[in-house]
Amino acid sequence: MSATKKLRLGPLPKTESVKLTFACPASLKADLDRYAALHAQAYGEAVDAMTLIPHMLEAFMAGDRGFKRTQPKNGKAAPA
Repeated sequence: MSATKKLRLGPLPKTESVKLTFACPASLKADLDRYAALHAQAYGEAVDAMTLIPHMLEAFMAGDRGFKRTQPKNGKAAPA
């Protein structure tokens, strides 16, 4: 297995989106671009950082035990 196949973020699903805008340090943008290049190499589909960010955030929140404890038992998020 190549090193690029060990990426935590797997192939991206097709989903409906809502546009958000945010600012980040230039160093983070460079890291996101590098990750996007590795992801494209690993999964054979060109992807940019803007496409990866929502999936990375979703994976981060799914792994956050404190956040998961705040979700109702039925799995539906409480309204904001």
